[in-house]
Amino acid sequence: MNEPLSAPPRRTEASLDADDQGLTAPLADLRSVLIPEETLEAWAVQRRVFALTRRRLLIAATSGRLIWITRKLLGGFDVSNIRWQDLEDVTLRVGMLGADLLVRAGRAADLASEGAAGSRLYEFPGLRKAQAQAVYRICQAQDQAWREKRRVRELEELRARSGGFQMPGGGLTGAAGGSAAIPEAARSAGLDSDAVRRLQEAKKMLDERLITDSEYEAIKARILS
Repeated sequence: MNEPLSAPPRRTEASLDADDQGLTAPLADLRSVLIPEETLEAWAVQRRVFALTRRRLLIAATSGRLIWITRKLLGGFDVSNIRWQDLEDVTLRVGMLGADLLVRAGRAADLASEGAAGSRLYEFPGLRKAQAQAVYRICQAQDQAWREKRRVRELEELRARSGGFQMPGGGLTGAAGGSAAIPEAARSAGLDSDAVRRLQEAKKMLDERLITDSEYEAIKARILS
């Protein structure tokens, strides 16, 4: 009995671009600027209708950064990039003909709790839809990952300023209601200005949802004790 023939593998939009529309060279340029152990996660190219007067822009999400390559008319290319830790916001706009990716980024030291400075908006118009969505998903995942890293770092810094204590594993009963009055109550109780400042910092982190109610109560108890 003859075995049924399997269907041929489906060609993705990315492979069609590389095979049918001359993107082998720009993809080779892209891979040539990757550093050792850096992996290419997703990439997107502008549709031809959005680049009638210049060569198309290629944008790529890697394991460490967002890269875009602008190829010159007479040969060569320019490379720009944004580190994931500098990413502040990413927006995707999908239309009838293509998708626009808008990225806002600043410049900050790794895991710096003070955040990025000098924000700038980068616009990448007219990208192929499926490719742009793939790049967008990686941008969102990296943004969330670095937000969590900064949250943990800020919490560690606050713990250090509060005396270097460790959070209890079981958690305490949260009491966010009325916590806004803690700094004033601390002053009334005769605490020094440093203790009041640490309480205000803890309250700010609670309001910004950087710490939980139980973590706030543990910090407050440590300071008041």
